[in-house]
Amino acid sequence: MNKINSKGLLTGAIIALNVLCNVSFTKAQDVIIPIETKDNALVLQVTDEKLLNMVYFGSKLSEKNEYANIAKIYKFGGSIGTYNNAYTTAGTRNLMEPAIAVTHADGNKSLELKYINHTVTKINDDVSLLSISLKDSVYDFEVTLNYQTYYNEDVTEQWSVIKHHEKKDVVLNKYASANLCIRAGSYWLKHYHGDWVKEMTPEEEQLNHGIKTLDSKLGSRTDLFQPPVFMVSLNKSATEDEGEVMYGNLEWSGNFRIDFEVDPANNLRLIAGINNFAADYNLKAGVEFATPKFVYTLTNKGKGEASRNLQTWARKYKIVDGNGSRLTLLNNWESTYFDFNEEKLAGLLKDTKKLGVDLFLLDDGWFGNKYPRNGDHAGLGDWEANKAKLPHDIAFLTKEAKANDVKFGIWVEPEMVNPKSELYEKHPDWVIKQPQRPEIYMRNQLVLDLSNPKVQDFVFGIVDNLFVKNPDLAYIKWDCNSVIFNAYSAYEKNQSNFYTDYVLGLYKVLDRLRAKYPKVPLMLCSGGGGRVDYGALKYFTEYWPSDNTEPIERVFMQWEYSYFYPAITSSNHVTDWGKQPIKFRVDVAMMGKLGFDVVIGKLKPAELAFCQAAVNTYKQFSEEIWHGDQYRLQDPRENDVASIMYVDPAKTTAIMFNYLVNNRYGAGSNMPIRLKGLNPDKMYTISEVNVFPGTRSTITEATYTGKFLMTIGLNPDVRENRASVLIAVKGN
Repeated sequence: MNKINSKGLLTGAIIALNVLCNVSFTKAQDVIIPIETKDNALVLQVTDEKLLNMVYFGSKLSEKNEYANIAKIYKFGGSIGTYNNAYTTAGTRNLMEPAIAVTHADGNKSLELKYINHTVTKINDDVSLLSISLKDSVYDFEVTLNYQTYYNEDVTEQWSVIKHHEKKDVVLNKYASANLCIRAGSYWLKHYHGDWVKEMTPEEEQLNHGIKTLDSKLGSRTDLFQPPVFMVSLNKSATEDEGEVMYGNLEWSGNFRIDFEVDPANNLRLIAGINNFAADYNLKAGVEFATPKFVYTLTNKGKGEASRNLQTWARKYKIVDGNGSRLTLLNNWESTYFDFNEEKLAGLLKDTKKLGVDLFLLDDGWFGNKYPRNGDHAGLGDWEANKAKLPHDIAFLTKEAKANDVKFGIWVEPEMVNPKSELYEKHPDWVIKQPQRPEIYMRNQLVLDLSNPKVQDFVFGIVDNLFVKNPDLAYIKWDCNSVIFNAYSAYEKNQSNFYTDYVLGLYKVLDRLRAKYPKVPLMLCSGGGGRVDYGALKYFTEYWPSDNTEPIERVFMQWEYSYFYPAITSSNHVTDWGKQPIKFRVDVAMMGKLGFDVVIGKLKPAELAFCQAAVNTYKQFSEEIWHGDQYRLQDPRENDVASIMYVDPAKTTAIMFNYLVNNRYGAGSNMPIRLKGLNPDKMYTISEVNVFPGTRSTITEATYTGKFLMTIGLNPDVRENRASVLIAVKGN
């Protein structure tokens, strides 16, 4: 990446992101820095005193020179000063919630960061990086603010890099990734809460004066109660297709904190980053500390547009092989739990071939000898095949998979240990626990200390050894079932660094794995959706939304996840949870990455035939589901019928999913549902697919213009005894 130096620009010059420059100014008050994407602009201004303020976040203006007028029109302060600093410090003039607070080597807690210069680097035609250098005038302490924009996707990633050259360690008491100042008449926050099998339960509220905080203090499996995602609507609650709305997601798999403060001047001050709870970070001189990235998108066209922006960005730039394909699979967990042997698994491999999916996934229970993994009380940490269950090791299963022309994958939980294990006996110092307090278990296990490089080597070795010994291994399900109790590291000299270093240690392991195995599919699981964020997903091809696979519940969960994550990343399995027929369960699982966790031998002939045909149908429409534009048509929380569709980028083919979510008498699709995302001038033929054997569709195949389907709509005839309907839309 080349950088071009330039000095002495004209007074009032506008420095746009599509120009490469490195600029130092003598007249700081003349510096206006617009950060532009296709439709939006975030505008920064340097004051007379070289303080960096944020003066605008909204639709891009047609005339760049008008950005200089924004600060004159908007009022960001009150009787005690301004509130719109771009990275609010503590201990000097700023009296609001800080983005950064430090204790210097001499014990002083003041900090005031002043503008030095900025650099813009054009990475490619779509991506640019703005780096702004700030420095304290008293202490040798500096921060670089980074704004990486994805122009066509209207997405920005923001983070800070902190460094000092003081005589001793500086303590970072708070170290946020981003600090935004947003101006509107009112603010509406939609966020999520939950628990095991209750993930992604939404709440929406108007933000009033004071601070609303979303956070996690769980250490690992951090999203169990609260995920690091949200949306903020400006002036009114946004709908699917109308309203100004911002989506945010912190790319961090540990404790996080996101503050929303409506200040005395009615600005919304948003601060996002690592949670500083019990986590003062001791930073040595000359060492750079990079905060996690905070990713966000803004649109004035409603929640649907914001989702498509984020999903396109994720597929293109963040998740592993986002524009590639995915494997359909059969998992053994609900078929066998811990009770299996080679003969039983060989039968399941034959069932995998019979079903027509790509891969068989062996779940928990395959390891441990001194302490066999026959339940969740023992064996975690002892990652050798159990000789009683698998006398011929994993190689037997990869060989059987190859003989059946399917692939083989396996479950691991390498961050965890059971007290009843050889690993625990040999390396108690590798375990996170307070030395003088009783151990506290979750699922009868404890967490390994990934801040320790030896533990990092061990965890890497678990997965690496599986691949080295079994070159045909094609898939890993990586689980993480416990939170961190009794946080203490025998390795860390300073315990306040532990929570942060644990996550950095996890990322070091995953970096090594991806360097050696760049394309192998990995499923991100954490007792369900306990670790779903883009910090982890940069290493994974997909995530497990919830252990709750009851299909009605999954309609709601998958709907909410879809606001932030593309369908290609959502692992949806058909299981025996719930009372719905197999067609409904399969249809629900198809609106993401399809998998099965049922006993194939117990399916009736018509059910098996339906599943086999559904796998083929899914493969016909997988491009639309995995890489198409997603449109939510009817919200399950507001209608009897949930409806969602995926349209290929060329607008030639689409698939529409419709589900009955209200079982009261007479509930159903009593009115046409308007389609979205089609070419209004194109002709489309609609027909029902995934029809159960022995039944007839009530949808007559017909051809309509795109405008008709988007203006008048289509009634999928969803009702009792016809609870899920899939409609194919094919352009002529």
